[in-house]
Amino acid sequence: MVAMKLFVALIFFLCLLSPFTSAESTDFEYCNKRANYDVKVSGIDISPYPVSGGKKTTFSISANTGKNLTGGKLVIDVNYLFFHVHHEAIDLCKETSCPASGDFVISHSQELPGFTPPGSYSLTMKMLDENNKQLSCISFGFSIGFIAESQALSASS
Repeated sequence: MVAMKLFVALIFFLCLLSPFTSAESTDFEYCNKRANYDVKVSGIDISPYPVSGGKKTTFSISANTGKNLTGGKLVIDVNYLFFHVHHEAIDLCKETSCPASGDFVISHSQELPGFTPPGSYSLTMKMLDENNKQLSCISFGFSIGFIAESQALSASS
């Protein structure tokens, strides 16, 4: 009977912690809090969450701009703990419909290697126009879990 009560208490405790650990994963910050970026980010969706090695993950970034974006690139850097583990530059128009203006979504899908260490990662994304002028820069954390979960996590700032 004592074991059952301990088990129920443990499950209850894990349920209480779950929203705090999940919500933190997709909070984002601008790289320079004082900058007046031409592209404003309103939210990030990661699906599935937590991210799992060997599975395709989609990062969708909701944004808004008063400009007419006809091209450019996304520069993505990923860190694991204190180690830089990934860098890529992607054509902006392959991740969203160009020309982009007003509200738009940048959607990038990536399949991670089958063996990807579980834990906390941080991602920095810079958006540059055709002349390499920085339009926006955000960073956020995400987790790679031991097992895949089929839920999507959504957060906005």
